[in-house]
Amino acid sequence: MRTRIKICGLTVPEEARQAALLGSDAIGLVFYPKSPRFVTIQRAREIVSALPPFVTTVALFVDEEAGRISEILRAVPIDLLQFHGDEPPEFCQQFNRPYIKAVRVREGIDLKREARRYRSAHGLLLDSYQPELPGGSGKRFDWNRIPKDLPKPILLAGGLTPENVAEAIRRVRPYGVDVSSGVERFRGRKDCDKIKRFISEVHRADGFFRIPLAR
Repeated sequence: MRTRIKICGLTVPEEARQAALLGSDAIGLVFYPKSPRFVTIQRAREIVSALPPFVTTVALFVDEEAGRISEILRAVPIDLLQFHGDEPPEFCQQFNRPYIKAVRVREGIDLKREARRYRSAHGLLLDSYQPELPGGSGKRFDWNRIPKDLPKPILLAGGLTPENVAEAIRRVRPYGVDVSSGVERFRGRKDCDKIKRFISEVHRADGFFRIPLAR
């Protein structure tokens, strides 16, 4: 097994292309107007068109209206949906696309209950909790809050950087890692050198910490 990598909040076609060529499995497009990483439909189409084959395109929404989501899905080739607000499972699964549900980890959250609640999700994305900020805060949360036996694949986010992602993989053993602000030059623009170092650290961590499956 290896840790999958998602670079989120891409806003420039060439930066998305470079992220994919450097080894990112997925790129995230933010359709949340209040985010500094927000992209329009036209820009999203340009970004997707710049990608090489076999790269998963993820659309991130925060409490968006169903009609607007459907409009975007008709216009942009999207493989996977990511819901980062308070969307209930019934809302998330109505678009006939695979989805992941972001859960902001804070005191009192029952991640096993959330996994059961979102049983139709393909995975849970665990992120930091910051009041009034649905994601991209650059803050990490206490990884000790993550149960060892969650019945869903874990996608770890929240404050990941090239400097700490290897430790995160060692401690959490997630299915995938998701980074945005940790590989930026400034908000909304990615730093390809940081992306390269982040991906290299993920690969290094996999080599040290992953245990081969028994034959």
